[in-house]
Amino acid sequence: MKNGEMAVNDNQATASARMGFGRVIGSFRAWWRREVVATVDQAGLVELRREEADVSARFLFMATMSAGIAILGLLLGSPAVIIGAMLIAPLMGPIIGLGFAAASGDYVWLRKCAKAIAVGTLLAVSFTALIVFLSPLQNVTSEIAARTRPNLFDLLVALFSGLAGAYALIRGRADAVVGVAIATALMPPLAVVGFGLATWNWPVFSGALLLFVTNLVTIALSAAVMARLYGFNARLSSKHTRFQDVVLLVVFMALAVPLGIALRQIAWEAQATRAINNAVMLPFSSSARLSQVDINFAAEPVQVTATVLTPELAPQAELQAERFLRRQLNREFAVALTQYQVGTGASAAEEAGLAAARAREEANRRAEDLAARLAVIAGVEESDVLVDRQNRRAQVRMTALPGAGLATYRELEARLIAADPAWRIEIIPPQLPLPTVAFAEGEPTDAGEQALALIRWAARRRGDALLLRGPQDQAEAVAEQLRQSGVADVAVEAGPAPLVARWTIAPGAQ
Repeated sequence: MKNGEMAVNDNQATASARMGFGRVIGSFRAWWRREVVATVDQAGLVELRREEADVSARFLFMATMSAGIAILGLLLGSPAVIIGAMLIAPLMGPIIGLGFAAASGDYVWLRKCAKAIAVGTLLAVSFTALIVFLSPLQNVTSEIAARTRPNLFDLLVALFSGLAGAYALIRGRADAVVGVAIATALMPPLAVVGFGLATWNWPVFSGALLLFVTNLVTIALSAAVMARLYGFNARLSSKHTRFQDVVLLVVFMALAVPLGIALRQIAWEAQATRAINNAVMLPFSSSARLSQVDINFAAEPVQVTATVLTPELAPQAELQAERFLRRQLNREFAVALTQYQVGTGASAAEEAGLAAARAREEANRRAEDLAARLAVIAGVEESDVLVDRQNRRAQVRMTALPGAGLATYRELEARLIAADPAWRIEIIPPQLPLPTVAFAEGEPTDAGEQALALIRWAARRRGDALLLRGPQDQAEAVAEQLRQSGVADVAVEAGPAPLVARWTIAPGAQ
């Protein structure tokens, strides 16, 4: 009997605690609506936000000027100029308005904001692409490269900035939105998208586009959350409110997963950079100094180019560094060291500084020489050669050489790489006929393997779609090999032997 009474008492205590907690929550909600939400001039705020969603002549002009300032600052590598583009921030109003419209269920306003964002985005990308196309400066500067690898931290910056911006607007402190515009930097990523489009640089284009989409979506959703908290959801039913909650969670997760993976890669690269610095200096004495180090993680093997100022030269330094890195990071590395012998006396610092300056000057001269050499070989202007000095990468689109086939261009690329192994050199060949792939007993012959390697190289360099026509099993097997090697767009068509590969886009159709 006592046990039954104790159970009843426990249940009553639990129910009483729940009721007490419910009353606290109810009291807080009532206070929030009465003391906070009721003090917000929702009608006036909505009217003001609606005006910012108009695609007016002022909006178009400011978007164009902001984009122009941003791309010039990026090409010049000038943070001050880039900040000037951020301050204009013509897209911030429609993006925050998009969040308010979604929270309040005003779909007319939502469509106006979406239209303003779309028009402003297309105008900015087109204008910046035109400037880059006409500009003699088309190098990937450090400011451009910094906006091509978004990660989870960028998502968090956009989240906090969006919450702060929406709060500032609701509470009548619109001047704080300027700081939000600088923090999220909507226009510079769009300018980098235009740069990638003008230079046909897919990594730059896609990375900057992902950063812009991350900022846009996160700011809009953050504004929607803040608008909901301040009672801008009067038009929504409880069903619509729950649906919005699910959409918010799904979108944040969809953005957070790939950005989290990118952050993990960046963290690994930071760890690898420390290991590389240690490995480079391992063969030298404590008085040696590392002047400059450049790392290309995209290359296979990873390319490391460094300059060391040392009292004593170390002939086997590159080999020792490669072995150390292979053990530490379980990846292959190609280390290229430039050693400058400096003294240990009172003038050693001056000598080291001069040696470092000479090293930088030499690196710039080699980059200019490489660009000039590639321009002559390709038959194009030097400005048409894409040179990324930071990552030591050069790319050029070849003009057709009389009598040259795809094998000629691949051999030419191999010779250029052998002549300058510190650089990642890529030549994009013309769209020439592809070889047939010979089979014997269900497997490619030696000649077929060579033809397949040539097809793989040409497709990866050009990025064009392929069609394989031949026996179904052979075509499917070759298509799978190509897809695994990074050639994504491969179609298969059944036909007679031998297996023939061809481009699906005719020359000049692009």
